[in-house]
Amino acid sequence: MEGCPADGKPDLAVPEIDVRKCNGCGECVAHCPGQAAGLVGGKAVILRPEDCDYCTACEELCPEGAIRCPFEIVLG
Repeated sequence: MEGCPADGKPDLAVPEIDVRKCNGCGECVAHCPGQAAGLVGGKAVILRPEDCDYCTACEELCPEGAIRCPFEIVLG
């Protein structure tokens, strides 16, 4: 299947988290409507990428600028 890794599942573009910048405040976790984000070892991670609804709230709320959403939202 084109655009998929070896496991056959589509690649999901989800927020990228720079753990060096993340202070573990949990703002992204508390405000993630899809509950895709979580804290592991005191750092934010995307635990359930399939539940990310691409709202970009995590990127906007992160006080450290540790989250970047590498996707473009197109409204049609």
